[in-house]
Amino acid sequence: MVSLSIAALINQFEAWANPTWQESWDNCGWQVNPGISHQPAHILVCLTPTLAVLQEALAWRQQGVAINLIFAHHPLIFSPLTAVTQADPVGGVVQLAITHGIGIYSAHTNFDQVDQGTADMLAQVLNLQGVEPVVPTQPGIGYGRVGNLPTPLASQDLLAQIHSRLSPHSLHHSPLPESLDLIERVAVLGGSGASFLAAVARTGAQAYLTSDCKFHQFQEARDRQIFLIDAGHYATERPACQELVRFFQHQGSAWVRLSQQDEDFRCSYSPEIG
Repeated sequence: MVSLSIAALINQFEAWANPTWQESWDNCGWQVNPGISHQPAHILVCLTPTLAVLQEALAWRQQGVAINLIFAHHPLIFSPLTAVTQADPVGGVVQLAITHGIGIYSAHTNFDQVDQGTADMLAQVLNLQGVEPVVPTQPGIGYGRVGNLPTPLASQDLLAQIHSRLSPHSLHHSPLPESLDLIERVAVLGGSGASFLAAVARTGAQAYLTSDCKFHQFQEARDRQIFLIDAGHYATERPACQELVRFFQHQGSAWVRLSQQDEDFRCSYSPEIG
């Protein structure tokens, strides 16, 4: 198989998840491009492009792997930079990336919407059947997914399944509606999805798996008779990063791996018992 250039692979990706579909507040596409688009693609895929991920790429360089692209779900740059300085966390990553010729590219809200994007990957974790978007944005695509479990589950069994398959630090959930014995219809949305509660309610979902939920959003879920489950931002979006690895392998990347230095920044404290 001929190794494709970074430019060719990015073109193929953008044909799947067009960056023009991103939200107005988002910043998809090239974050750092040090003139490496013509090179054969050696890609490190991650959820968040942190200094630790860049150092991981440099460690691969020392082992003889010519990594030249960090492909991330989250943007490195959200707000316009007024300066790029080494002491600033973002500026330091930009400086190191340019110095070592490593590009950084982000696919965020455009990748959230597409077939086999973040929402579909989360739906597949639960084996949801008859899946459709919670909020359609174009024919067949949109934000979130809703579908039916293969077998209706009690709430504790659903939580156990989510914990086993996503391995989150913790699971937070709203009170179980009194009328709900078994859960069959479930909505999912990776990342911060509590603002979609009204749309989820219109789908008839009995449970909703997402992350970054606030106190009053758990209250809203209770009032809407929805079993809201917060598994954390990292746990709900990390599965989609593996799909990006598969995509680039299929397209003909010279080398692609999933980062092992991606971090779940939300930690949990559990006192020892004994």
